[in-house]
Amino acid sequence: MLRLLASRCARGPGARGVARPAAGLRDRCRAPGRQASDAPRNLPPSSEVVARPVGVCSMMRLPVQASPEGLDAAFVGVPLDTGTSNRPGARFGPRRIREESVMLRTINPSTGALPFQSLMVADLGDVNVNLYNLQDSCRLIQEAYQKIVAAGCVPLTLGGDHTITYPILQAMAKKHGPVGLLHVDAHMDTADKALGEKIYHGTPFRRCVEEKLLDCKRVVQIGIRGSSTTVEPYRYSRNQGFRVVLAEDCWLKSLVPLMAEVRQQMGGKPMYISFDIDGLDPAYAPGTGTPEIAGLTPSQALEIIRGCQGLNVVGCDLVEVSPPYDPFGNTALLAANLLFEMLCVLPKVRVV
Repeated sequence: MLRLLASRCARGPGARGVARPAAGLRDRCRAPGRQASDAPRNLPPSSEVVARPVGVCSMMRLPVQASPEGLDAAFVGVPLDTGTSNRPGARFGPRRIREESVMLRTINPSTGALPFQSLMVADLGDVNVNLYNLQDSCRLIQEAYQKIVAAGCVPLTLGGDHTITYPILQAMAKKHGPVGLLHVDAHMDTADKALGEKIYHGTPFRRCVEEKLLDCKRVVQIGIRGSSTTVEPYRYSRNQGFRVVLAEDCWLKSLVPLMAEVRQQMGGKPMYISFDIDGLDPAYAPGTGTPEIAGLTPSQALEIIRGCQGLNVVGCDLVEVSPPYDPFGNTALLAANLLFEMLCVLPKVRVV
């Protein structure tokens, strides 16, 4: 009885079949082919029918599917924090974000977005990473995401530290070529190396530039702040053609005008959203490894993501949630909401 109830909760009302148990992306199970536009889609269960504590712990209690086949978009966990430079714990981020996502509902009345009426969405579980070998983890992530994007599925990633964006963008570039990037963060993440290592959460975007994964004229970094080891910490990014928007330039103002400029800069070409939760002020998001004071507000985060509506978003991630420093779950709850907002701005989502 409990197993049947959990299955029904995960599938949601109106969906067909029974949800598969949680499984890794490397499983060879095949999902049904992409459904017709008028066919039933996965729908998170309503708390008016199913109590919030009931059901499988998946993102928004969506069905857990082993394969990206048949999906328009999917939530994917990458529980890796081997690349962190300060407080660890982001390996537990995906699980905690899923727990807090039970508060989310299916429609975005602020924007009119109807993501679950527009797209076939599921939770693909977690990528199996190697916690003892960061380079091998990057290989596993890249291979997993190549399968996702090859299936025509847009991944929305639950991190994990920011190292994971590097192999994800490797997979993205294989399909789309160099992509534009909207990067929200307190830090540039363009360092060359630390402790002799060239791969960790402070270097992903330098590695991406070196491998020509980014369309550098369409890269925008927002929320940058904090102390530095150099007088000109923004030089590398600006030399590549990135637009760098400092946190000080965002204080006490709406970011709607900024995002109008960003939309024009991105154009209609493929672009990726990478959102580090430490882009927000630690007063709102304390559960992260490298907090910096005087950051963005949650309302500004919404303005940034909602400002991407109409753009050709081919993937998103939300990284650096560290539950050990988030005792009340506020950071993970905020992260879950931002991931929902990212889902709402995907290109095929209808707006009423």
